[in-house]
This record gives sequence, structure tokens and C-alpha cells, in this order.
Amino acid sequence: MTAEATSSAVQSPLIVTRDGATATLTLNRPSRKNAIDDQGWHLLRDVLENLATDDAVRVVIVTGADGNFCAGADLGRQSRDEHPVSRMRRVGNIAIALSELPKPVIAKVEGVAAGAGWNLALACDFVVASASARFSQIFARRGLSIDFGGSWFLPRLVGLQQAKRLAMLAEMISAEEAQELGLVTWVRPEDELAGFVTELARRLAALPPVALAQSKALLQQGTTQTLREAIDNESRAQAVNLATEDAPAAFRAFLEKAEPPAYTGRWALR
Repeated sequence: MTAEATSSAVQSPLIVTRDGATATLTLNRPSRKNAIDDQGWHLLRDVLENLATDDAVRVVIVTGADGNFCAGADLGRQSRDEHPVSRMRRVGNIAIALSELPKPVIAKVEGVAAGAGWNLALACDFVVASASARFSQIFARRGLSIDFGGSWFLPRLVGLQQAKRLAMLAEMISAEEAQELGLVTWVRPEDELAGFVTELARRLAALPPVALAQSKALLQQGTTQTLREAIDNESRAQAVNLATEDAPAAFRAFLEKAEPPAYTGRWALR
């Protein structure tokens, strides 16, 4: 997958670029604060499907063009030919695909992240926000209920009462408050945001990809499992790790007090 293949024109609502092992997905409708229309949802779905099996990509960054992250779904640009329930399920499956992507995903948030746009960020593994970023579960102000996974993400991150406050009052909150609530991982000044995200992506890309993918899945599944189920899944995951080249190489480096190896994610069993 290349940037050229994914976005043949500057006006594409989703631009994909590659820098080594990092793929950056840029929502590109700045005149609408990067609100996502039907074409954008289709492109996002297709790109995520490709990234899930692209071993050359170790880390994904999701961001928005021209100083805003995403104002949610573009309510004025929705097809009337599709049943609303079918459409919502189709869009909701994108939230699942993003959350379950078997590699680390960083949301780089500037400006506004509202409605499905905020939940798009919450579907990522890390949220890095500029100090001036603003967040809102704006649905109630549009006569709508929460969607794009917000009813699942919010209670798990902030607890039920705070989730109800955010969804029902639809307040706009600052990056600082979002971080205090556990909805933002890091807050950085505007002039430091890009460099911080680039370095974070570099660090993640240098780690063993199979182990990271399994830790991500184990943590997400663990929220709805018993301790016994979680332990059983951890045992199976470690067996998979030991069948790659990475775990034995890491063991040797540790015992020999050597530098960490270059992790490949390749299977040792052939």
C-alpha cells in the first residue's frame, strides 16, 4: 500500500503516507474540520483492512489536516439510500477494526475532536493531544445518542458516572481535563507535538511486533474476562511468542548483557 495508491489526489478525504515502518492516516476535509463523509468511511475501512496484514507497517498514526482532528461524521453528507441501522453497523465495524488492529495506533490530536471524531481517537491505543485541543461527545446537541464505540470506550476509561456526564451534557472539555480523566495519554505544546509523536512511533516500531499485538489483544479482552480466562489466554500468547525469532533473541541479549536485537516478528518454526 502506498500513499499514491490510497490518495491519488490532494482532495482525497483520507491521505495515507509512509515513513519507514510508520503509516500515517490523515483525515483531509479541513473545510469541515475533517468531518468524515461516506467516501471517507469507505476509504478508512479499506485502509485499515490493508494495514492489518501489512507486515512492513509496525505503527499507525491517525491525525487530521490543518489543525483539527475530526469533527465526527458529516451529517450533511450521508447517503439516504442505505437503511440507518445498516449504515451505523457498517461505520461501527470501522471502530472495531481500528480498536483491534494488531499493531500500535497513535491518535495525534490538534484542535477539535468531537462525536465520532473523539471516539475515533479513543479507539486508538494512545492519544497524544496538543495543549489547545478540545474534546466533546457532542451527540446530544445534535439530537443523537452516542456511537462509534463511545458507549464501550468511555465507561471503561472513566467510569460510569463520568461517562454519563460526558455523553449527556455534551460539554467541550480541554486537553488538560481529558488527560486528568484518563482519556488522553500525553499533552504536549503545539510546537512539540509532531516530534513527540514521531519519537513515540519510532520507539514502538523498534519493539517485537507479535508480542505487542498479543499484549494489545490480551489487555482489551481482559476487561470482559474472568481471571482464569485471562491467564489461559496469556499462556497461549506466550507460546506463540516463543515460536518467533524475537523472544529467543531477546533472551540471548539479556543473558549476554548485549544491546536489544532488531525484532523481526518472523516465525522461528518453519
